[in-house]
Amino acid sequence: MSELSATLSALELPREILIQASIPVSTQASRRGKSEVTARAPVSDRTITLITVFALFGLWWLVSALALVPPLFLPSPLAVMHKFYAVATEGFVDATLWQHASTSILRVFAALLLALVSAIPLGIWIGLSRRARAVFDPLIEFYRPIPPLAYLPLIVIWCGIGELSKVLLIYLAIFAPLTIATVQGVRRVHPQRLLSARSLGASRWQLIRFVVLPSALPDVLTGVRIGLGVGWSTLVAAELIAATCGLGFMIQSAAQFLVTDVVIMGILVIALIASIFEFGIRWLQRQYVPWSEQG
Repeated sequence: MSELSATLSALELPREILIQASIPVSTQASRRGKSEVTARAPVSDRTITLITVFALFGLWWLVSALALVPPLFLPSPLAVMHKFYAVATEGFVDATLWQHASTSILRVFAALLLALVSAIPLGIWIGLSRRARAVFDPLIEFYRPIPPLAYLPLIVIWCGIGELSKVLLIYLAIFAPLTIATVQGVRRVHPQRLLSARSLGASRWQLIRFVVLPSALPDVLTGVRIGLGVGWSTLVAAELIAATCGLGFMIQSAAQFLVTDVVIMGILVIALIASIFEFGIRWLQRQYVPWSEQG
């Protein structure tokens, strides 16, 4: 190294080049690699999401500011915010925004609870029993593609126009995807796990409790996410049944009188509440089944 420094000094090279030449090649490559990684650091997903949201709102504001669409059909974001405050404080169709939102949340939660206590056990049974699969799988696949509005009149005839018919309609929308997701989760359980548990003397209930259900939990939570999305989309149809309160009812009432700012405000509120539920279920997945997000 001293000979190399003497030779470079004899050539009267700049001091920076002499220092660089005296650093080992491996160290130089390591420094270059770190600088390149720092320079090419990817933008986080959260940043991309925020940019997308702000870009959509900016486009909305630009279209309304340039009057490219009449305010009757597309009010400005500021008008929607004013309407949000007005409905939250003064109300719309004899109820405040909180009353509409809480009524809809209770209906969706009641339907979700009924689906959890019925779809998950049935999905486990179908996944473990060939006869149960032969009985229930065709029935679920028969009604699953049918839109809720198609069997809405039949539910009204059978159950009347009370809360039962509304909750039942949302329940049927959540039930099918949750059952199918549970069945798929049960079928993915490795047979070696079942054989190992049986060899240790586990009973059938212990197999389900300690082997089948934990293994199927990632698919079950995914089914809950899908079911909730379908349930919220069915909410508007459910609140068509002689409802006097609810976000879907508020949107339908506003649409009849062309109160577009209330319609957009109601859609944004439903999207916000559904997003909170979605992020909550994702948090549960990260807490209790972190291995489901690997790979």
